[in-house]
Amino acid sequence: MDFLIVTGMSGAGKSNAADCLEDVGYYCVDNIPPMLIPSFVELSKRTNNEINKIAIVTDIRGGELFKDIEKVVEQMKNSGTKFKILFLDASTEELLRRYKENRRSHPLSTSQNLTIDEAIASERATLKSVRNIADYIIDTTHISANNLKEQIINIFLENAAGSLKVQCMSFGFKYGPVSDADLVFDVRCLPNPFYIDNLRALTGLDEAVSSYVMGFEESKQTFSKISDLIDYMLPLYFSEGKSRLVIAFGCTGGKHRSVTFAEGLAKHLKEKGSNVHINHRDINRA
Repeated sequence: MDFLIVTGMSGAGKSNAADCLEDVGYYCVDNIPPMLIPSFVELSKRTNNEINKIAIVTDIRGGELFKDIEKVVEQMKNSGTKFKILFLDASTEELLRRYKENRRSHPLSTSQNLTIDEAIASERATLKSVRNIADYIIDTTHISANNLKEQIINIFLENAAGSLKVQCMSFGFKYGPVSDADLVFDVRCLPNPFYIDNLRALTGLDEAVSSYVMGFEESKQTFSKISDLIDYMLPLYFSEGKSRLVIAFGCTGGKHRSVTFAEGLAKHLKEKGSNVHINHRDINRA
């Protein structure tokens, strides 16, 4: 049986993640206090053979009961229960924006009489140790609900098949870094199509832009060295048991050089038989 513990920051998208997990075949249970998780796991094993994938959402809404999460995780490991932890995160600034937008109260604002800023800081401190041991971390700061669903599907459908899912993504440094990336390559050192009048409005998906970027010897050498490094490291990640690897390329705006490199590496890895997904985070920004 496949058990997944879903936790993370309030407002980071756990409810959306649970909906997505249901779409890929998980039986989802929301807001279970950590101390009840082992009992629920054992009950699930004994009573229903038709359910083979279960996702349990537990978080700060449990109040004092949630502080048992580390003890429970250790207990489950010692008992031999196989499980994974999915952690949903977002920047403090984005969480504040979401709370102001939907006018909902943070769980700690009510229970501990804190401001939203104080509640987020307190929750982040409480969850720090859990985040450190999570198997999957998804930062939803810059992604939509649809993009979250796409990431959930890519992680957990492929994880069921036991393969390493590689995500090649592009982003713009001026819009912020990619906090859930495993490997980040800065390609701002390469010639920039933005300064070519007939290329500025295009993207790395256009042949004219990709040909321009890869028309320079330094670009070819950079791509060759990066692809050689990834070819060497992928088997190591797979042997270590990693299910998902995020490789991010960043340029200034996330439209030209980073897109070209992300597309190029994805094509290279697909030709070698890797399971690859492409995500261009900032390609449609002004």
